[in-house]
Amino acid sequence: MSERIKTFKEFYQFYLTEHSRTGTRIFHFIGTLLVFLVIGYVISSGKERFLWYIPIFGYGFAWLSHALIEKNKPATFKYPLWSLISDFRLFFELLIGKQSFIGVSKPKQPWE
Repeated sequence: MSERIKTFKEFYQFYLTEHSRTGTRIFHFIGTLLVFLVIGYVISSGKERFLWYIPIFGYGFAWLSHALIEKNKPATFKYPLWSLISDFRLFFELLIGKQSFIGVSKPKQPWE
């Protein structure tokens, strides 16, 4: 990815190719689920001190999967906001079945 991606639509297609392996998708899903559980717990209990778990779970599971499974650099470093939005979008698309946990092939993209 040498030139910057200009639209979110284009970025999300790139994001999906960078999250093509089943293990990566599972790790991202678990990390995002834990983020929601922490937020729910903090809201219900009023114990804000647990908010620091959010980046640990959210980024920890994701970055671990990129290092060990996908073997690529997370897009978070270059596109932080679009990556965050895409993490949540993929989570909900996996939840409703629009995306599959089963890995997909990586088609060559125009920016490669």
